This record gives sequence, structure tokens and C-alpha cells, in this order.
Amino acid sequence: MSLADELLADLEEIDDEDRGAADANGTIEDGENMEVDKNGDTEMEVSGSVKELAKLRDSDKMIEVVEKMDKFLQNPRSRESVMGPVEMDPEYLLIVDANNLTVEIDNELAIIHKYCRDHYSKRFPELDSLVPGALDYLNTVHALGNELEAGKIEFLEFLPAATRMVVSVTASTTQGEPLEQNEIDLLNEACEMAADLTDAKIKIFQYVESRMSFIAPNLSAIIGAPTAAKIMGIAGGLTVLSKMPSCNILLLGAQKKTLSGFSSTSILPHTGFIYFSELVQGVPPHLRRKAARLVSAKCCLAARIDSFHENLDGSAGRKFLEEIEKRLDKMQEPPPVKEAKALPRPDDPVRPKRGGRRVRKMKEKFAVTEMRRQANKMKFGEIGEDVYQTDLGYGIGTLGKEGSGKVRNPAVDKKTQVSISKRLQRNLAAMGQVYGGKSTVRGQSSVRTSITAKSQVAGTASSVAFSAVDGLEIVNPHAAEKRAQEANAKYFSNQSGFFNVSKKSK
Repeated sequence: MSLADELLADLEEIDDEDRGAADANGTIEDGENMEVDKNGDTEMEVSGSVKELAKLRDSDKMIEVVEKMDKFLQNPRSRESVMGPVEMDPEYLLIVDANNLTVEIDNELAIIHKYCRDHYSKRFPELDSLVPGALDYLNTVHALGNELEAGKIEFLEFLPAATRMVVSVTASTTQGEPLEQNEIDLLNEACEMAADLTDAKIKIFQYVESRMSFIAPNLSAIIGAPTAAKIMGIAGGLTVLSKMPSCNILLLGAQKKTLSGFSSTSILPHTGFIYFSELVQGVPPHLRRKAARLVSAKCCLAARIDSFHENLDGSAGRKFLEEIEKRLDKMQEPPPVKEAKALPRPDDPVRPKRGGRRVRKMKEKFAVTEMRRQANKMKFGEIGEDVYQTDLGYGIGTLGKEGSGKVRNPAVDKKTQVSISKRLQRNLAAMGQVYGGKSTVRGQSSVRTSITAKSQVAGTASSVAFSAVDGLEIVNPHAAEKRAQEANAKYFSNQSGFFNVSKKSK
């Protein structure tokens, strides 16, 4: 079997199912008064009364349901009078039948609208496109009839002002022909039947809403009586609804097929009666799906409570409703204001650092000297003196002041320090001398490496110097100073006079 043959077989099965469903609802009893055009719309014969097509208003089922509703409205019952399963109660069965009857009324109204449109298109063919609503179209046909004067159209208060103006202008230029009196009578009969069915539908809704607090008080407290009645009717009863998971309750009433002539994108998938309830539609559009899931979960719990006849006053349902409202308010809160924070310290990449003698010399060149450190220091509680009169605040700190100490030599770098062998250190230690000294004799050569030892014997100072060139040498350190004092006394003392300086001949 090819793919094309399988597709044709599936289409035939779908067509058979649709025909069987239409026969079960009683909307199509025979094929004499209805035909199917190329676009799939049903075309009814314009001859004959509407009672041959729409028989629900005068049916025994409709009359029986209305009589039972009047009976229960005249003799109200209390919730405590229900014993056993709620599905066995006669009033509950009446509510389910009335709820299902509203669906049949909608089908009947669609048939009557099609009948009037086919009949009245002879008189005013443009009216169908100007007034798209079924009830508004039927009321307009019943009010106008064969007369299309502008003064009569202005009294159609159920239409918006803009629609009335367009209808009035179009009626003055229409190409329609006047209808005969028998055709006008058939249209009026169809419009009256539609009005009766609409009144019966409103009466059923009012009765179901008034008794839903009696059947399912907690469920009605959450989503309202109309929506509760719809999901109970489509689920098949309160007990069946209580056994369904919340994900399935969310899909009750979902539209499975796209409408003809409309794009499939205009239909929201996985949206049922709960999604279009007043509670869910009151939130912003981007939160409606999340709100519908939340409401369906609470409806599942409320249906289980109602099926076991608990919380007859609806307190559990009101508690669930408060939780839903709190959650929805929390969803709609604006996000907290973000605090302005400082940017974090950027991670510097690890860079290779050069070492060696050349780098150490460069660092010593640009290093801060000890003199600069002393100049940068200041004593607490003392006013610094300005070095220059023109530069205020420029001082020398603790440099050269009492208590500041001498300028310390920079620390010796151990990497550049000349190492001394241990053998030489032992020899110097055995001689009782200290390595690194310098001879106190003035005028000694810097090439000589000397080791100096001072001693005082009988009040005289002497210096012993040792060098590899001169050997041992004993000198008087004050001899040079004594000679300098004698020279100064000769020329710069108070007793010195003038000297005759003889000029030498060249």
C-alpha cells in the first residue's frame, strides 16, 4: 500500500467519524435539506421553515430540563441533604444535562444563522460581512426586514455607532432585491427561535452558576461557577474530575481543530477553559501559561475535596485562591535594583622577569638612597623649615638634625659581596686582627691592604701598620697634626707679624 493510498484511507476515516458525530448530536437527520459545497460549508435550501432544521427548542429534552430547573429553583436544598456520591444526586444529574444542553444550543444557533444568511442575502448581501456576530446579525435582520432606510438603522442600539454608519451607507447602495412577505415571515420565525434559544441558554447558565456552590463549593471558589461547570461537564462528573491529574485538567476544553479560513497561528495550543478563565486572563500575557498550570493544580486538589464532601463552606477553595493570588503577585514583582559594584582587579598575565648583574645594576641606579629616605622623613610635632624661600613646603626632613643619626650606608648585597676563603679568615683570626680595616697613617696608598691595631702605652698613642711591601711600621698618628698646628701658628696666630717677601728676579 503506497503512501498516497494510506493518506486517502485516513481522510475517509476522519470523514466517517465527523458524519457519525453529527448524527449523534441530531443536527443532521437527513440529506434532503443540506448540501456540501466545494469549500466545505453546508448550504441549506432557502425554501421551507427553519423548524425543519432546528428542532431543539420544541424538543422533549429541552422542555424537561427547563421544567426541572424551575422545580429546583422553587424548592432550594441544603448541602447537608446530599447523601452518598454526588453523582447519584438528581440535581447534580440535572446540572450535567443542562451544561451539555448549552453545547447543543450553540449548534442550533449556528444553523439558524446560516439559514437567515442564505435567505436575507437576496435583500442585503453585504450585511454578512458588515455584522460578523451571529446574534447581532439575527437581531439586525429581525429589526430591518424589507426596509433599509437610514432612519431605521439608527435605532439599532445593539450595534456600535461605527457599524451602524457603515451599514447605513452600504444599504443605500446595495444591489439587493425586496423579499416577499412569506420570506419575511420565515426570517422572523427563525429570529424568534434564536432569541428563545438564547434566553434558555442564559437561564441555564444562571441556574448552573447558582448551584455550583452546592455541588462543588471549593472548585467554584477558585475559578468561578461558569468555568467550574464547564470543566465538570466536559470531564464527565465531579468524581471523574477528581481522578484526573492537573495536566489533563488544564487541557479540558482545548480546541483541537483549526477554524476554516483562519490561520493556525491564531489558535493557542494546549489552552482550555482554565486558560480563558477570568483569573488567568487577569495576568500579563507572558505569565498566563504559568498561571494556568498553577490554577489547574489547585483545581485538582479542590475537586478531590469536593468529591469527599469536605469543607462544604468553601474555605479550602478560598485558601487555595489566596495562595494563587500571592504567587501571581510574586511573579509580577519587578526585579530588585542591581547595586553598582566596582569592577574587579584585572588579572595581570604572568610576565617573565629578567635577572642577572645587569638588572641589579639598573635597580641600584634607580633605587632610593638613604639620604633621600632621611629627607622624606618628618618628626612628629615639629614644624619643618623651608630650604628655599620661593618653594614653600620643600624641606630636608630629618636630614642633618640632632637625633637623626648618621646617614647609614646601604645594605650590602650578598650577591655582589666578595667572598673570603675560610683559610684566610682562620689566619687573620689567629693574628688577632680584624679583616677590612684601613691604616690610620695619613697618605698611605690605597693599594696597600693594611690591618691596623691601636694601643695606648704610658699616655702615648701609636699605630702599627702591616703591609706586604713595607712590612711592620710604627708611626705616630699625631705627628702630622702637630706639624700642621705649628705651620698654622706661624702664619695665622695672634702673635705672628708681617713677613718681608723678597721678589725674585726673573
